[in-house]
Amino acid sequence: MPRPKPAPASSGGWFAGWGWDLVLGSIAAFYAVMAPYTKVEESFNVQAMHDILYHTYHIEKYDHLEFPGVVPRTFIGAFVISILSSPAVFVMRLFHVPKFYSLLTVRLLLSCVTLMSLRLLRVQVKKKFGHQSEVFFVVLTAIQFHLLFYSSRPLPNIFALALVNLAYSLWFKGSTICTLQALIVAAVVFRCDMILLLGPIGLALLLEYLDGMNTHDHELEGATLRTYKRNHSGIFGKILVFFSFYPEPVVPALVSRSVSLLEAVKYCVSTALVGIALPRSMLVAYPLCMELRFIIGSIPMFNVSASLAASRLYNNRKKAGWNLLYILMLGAFLVSLGYSAVTFMASYNNYPGGYALKALHEADSSVKEKMVHIDAFTAMSGVSRFCENEYPWRYFKEEDISIEEFQERNFTYLLNEHHSINGYKCLFAVDGFSRVKLQPRIPPLSLVKEPKVFAHGNLRDPDILSLNWPGCP
Repeated sequence: MPRPKPAPASSGGWFAGWGWDLVLGSIAAFYAVMAPYTKVEESFNVQAMHDILYHTYHIEKYDHLEFPGVVPRTFIGAFVISILSSPAVFVMRLFHVPKFYSLLTVRLLLSCVTLMSLRLLRVQVKKKFGHQSEVFFVVLTAIQFHLLFYSSRPLPNIFALALVNLAYSLWFKGSTICTLQALIVAAVVFRCDMILLLGPIGLALLLEYLDGMNTHDHELEGATLRTYKRNHSGIFGKILVFFSFYPEPVVPALVSRSVSLLEAVKYCVSTALVGIALPRSMLVAYPLCMELRFIIGSIPMFNVSASLAASRLYNNRKKAGWNLLYILMLGAFLVSLGYSAVTFMASYNNYPGGYALKALHEADSSVKEKMVHIDAFTAMSGVSRFCENEYPWRYFKEEDISIEEFQERNFTYLLNEHHSINGYKCLFAVDGFSRVKLQPRIPPLSLVKEPKVFAHGNLRDPDILSLNWPGCP
């Protein structure tokens, strides 16, 4: 007698299609627009995308030549995003739209790529576990802050995250070879610490393979059995070859190592802290925030696991004992949502350098040449080539100038972390996030801000002094 077919999962109406993607995409776009600037860890890919879009084949003008960084990195991720966004940027250049909007363009496009890969995983979650688990997967992702906030940020881990999400979806789909290939590319090209995902997933696939061999050996005969073993053994041969050669250069013509061998060891050792750092990404604890970007590739799979648990609690919510757990789960959702709001406000105020340069541009609209020196702290807290205006503005980032030497230089403006500099007047200051303070009222948390970046004007330039500046605290 044939087995009955399982009942189809609820379609969920319109949200069964692109509705959930629109929800997650809207939140990610909100984060990108409200916090458009980038920090130091994103600088390599941000400057690379700017140079690819604006300098094209004029390699001698690339920022990477002047500021190469201490670790060799690949241009592949930046190149792909730049090519995809080039039509929109080309149109904006024709109409002389400020480059700031090109920054938004590349970030939003990167977010689209990341969320499209997350969609592939979400679809497989629905197919394997049902519509209800899919809903909780989306809800958990939406009320968390970091995954959607970082989805548009050009970090090597985010480029790798798209491939990791693809690997997760292929794993659920049963495409063993493609799963391993996606993870290997993510590890070799973007982040070597992705091998920490390749290891357990490869082990799980190996166990599935061995289980399949035990199950099907009696059903396969002769050449069929030999072909089956040869094809599947080849998968794990690739893993062995990969671990044998990595992190030595595998394809030096195309990519450079993401990190050195010493850093790889450091990251592997630091995974002992992952069990502590992951709850923070799940919005439970605050410490160890510096570890987050190294483990972000694991968050989608943890969300899958959490969505299955949430679905089970929902199904049993009317049973004795389960109802309390269900209420606690809803309370945890609200805590996560509140924590996301606080974290967003902290992140919004965490780019004083970008806000300072924008304020300077808005304050001085004269057509005479203006030379702006940007110190390292300002550059690391929001300033990139995308923030620069065309002539008459000129920008300098020399790092070996002492405070005393500035009065001998002919800079029009200075943006730095110093309150006072001889020969210059402090024009205004931009506050930045400092810390979170507990308080005995509602809301129980408040953000503490303090002046981070100061704008100074040259006292020898009377045109600067004639403008209306707010002054410094």
